[in-house]
Amino acid sequence: MTGGGARTLVRAELRDFRNYERAEFELSPALTVVCGANGAGKTNLLEAAYFGCTGRSCRTSNQRELVRFGTKVARVAVDVAAGDGEHRIEVGFEPGELRRLRVDGANVDRLADSPVRPLAAVFLPDRLELVKGAPALRRSHLDQLVAALWPARAKTAAAYGRAVGQRNALLARVRAGHASRDLLDPWDAEFARIGAELMHDRAAAADLLAAPFARIAAELGLDGVLELAYRPRSRAREAEKLRRELLEQRDTDLNRGFSGHGPHRDDLGLSRDGRALRTYGSQGQQRIALLALLFAEREVLRAERGTAPLMLLDDVMSELDERRRGRLVELLADGGQALITATERAHVPADDALWLEVADGVIAAEGAAKPRLVA
Repeated sequence: MTGGGARTLVRAELRDFRNYERAEFELSPALTVVCGANGAGKTNLLEAAYFGCTGRSCRTSNQRELVRFGTKVARVAVDVAAGDGEHRIEVGFEPGELRRLRVDGANVDRLADSPVRPLAAVFLPDRLELVKGAPALRRSHLDQLVAALWPARAKTAAAYGRAVGQRNALLARVRAGHASRDLLDPWDAEFARIGAELMHDRAAAADLLAAPFARIAAELGLDGVLELAYRPRSRAREAEKLRRELLEQRDTDLNRGFSGHGPHRDDLGLSRDGRALRTYGSQGQQRIALLALLFAEREVLRAERGTAPLMLLDDVMSELDERRRGRLVELLADGGQALITATERAHVPADDALWLEVADGVIAAEGAAKPRLVA
């Protein structure tokens, strides 16, 4: 989850991005469906929309993969509609160089600080790791939601990360005999202060998500008792209690050489009938859980901030039956903007959507809006 403010993606322009030499297309303010055969470039368009909104890929950490084979620079520009008019975000990437980011023609260091940037939520088959992977993935995702819900608290997670690093460095020095263990006292107090704030924010966000997650997962066909819950490692609810816990753990931490207790060990639990979906859920159940999580976040953001994120959903219909596909389209129609991919039109029961047909890096269109095609 990224971005902030009520924003709608109006159009996107690609240059030498993945398998697209040049392409330009418009998006519906509601539902846009990108349809085409496997390998045609559907997911690349979805990725380009995310790249234009955030300055990074939602599919790979190696952004060299974004540059079309045989070329040197990939560029994406997106136009965003807001209450004060349209804005343009431009992102350029050349391997070995810093990304070039511009908002309304002005260079910026980070898109994260721009109020123009839209919210964006992504479903990719690879993102099932968010459900079945390590707790660190879910912690990071929850922290991103906290930042989207309450931008003033966005820096708490980073501040806590620095506090953990500083405490670990001091633990190593004490363990090596280069510093007194008493020097840990002020660091523990700071660690506990920031950690308690982070735990409070995470718990508040998870509490907001719990009910819509269970309801939406059930609507999409996941039966049983469904639960989303924040699972902190610490029992503390305030900084002083967390500081005392750290003191109790100090000898253990010194023996290990790192901090083994605190919010950096927390998890976001997703369970069915009391069993973790991470361990006991089938892949189909994990897919539904991920969708339910993203749609629960959309509902919470709309309620708390009056805006819904752009939903970017890749290959989401292929493993759903007809009833669940219909329910998913109903959820998409319940306010907000979405861009989804499908291999067949019949997989998306939405006649009023804007349809983009893709084949071999070329876009054609049907529907209310006609994107401009640049061959």
